[in-house]
Amino acid sequence: MHTFKGLGEILIPFLIYKTSYMKLILRILLSALAVVILSKILPGVDVDTYTTAIIVAIVLSLLNFIVKPILVLLTLPVTILTLGLFLLIINALIILLADNLISGFSVDNIWWALLFSLLLSFLQSILYSLLKED
Repeated sequence: MHTFKGLGEILIPFLIYKTSYMKLILRILLSALAVVILSKILPGVDVDTYTTAIIVAIVLSLLNFIVKPILVLLTLPVTILTLGLFLLIINALIILLADNLISGFSVDNIWWALLFSLLLSFLQSILYSLLKED
C-alpha cells in the first residue's frame, strides 16, 4: 500500500532546519551587539566598525569551539589547583588571541581582556535569554 506524506511532514523538518540557522545568526548578531556595547563602555577595548564587531563575534565563537577545549585540556592540572579560576585566564587569552587575529579590534592588556570576557558572558546571557522559547 502506498502512503502519501502530507505537506506538514515535509515542511516541518525543513522549517526546524532553517530555524536553527536563524537562531545561530541571531546569536552572532546579539554577540556582536554585546561587543559593541562593551567597546563603548570599556576604555581598554576598541572596535572600529559594526562589521568588525560581527567578525569578532564569529571569531570568538570559533575560538571557543576549537581552541578553548584544547587549552582547557592542556591546563587541567592548573585549573584543578585553582578550583576552576584559571578558566578565567583562558577566556582572557582567547580574547587576546582574537585581538591578534582581527584588525580593527584591540584589547589593551590581559586585565581588560579578563574584564571584557566576564562582562561579555554576562551580557550574552541576558541577550540570549530573549531568544528562549516559552
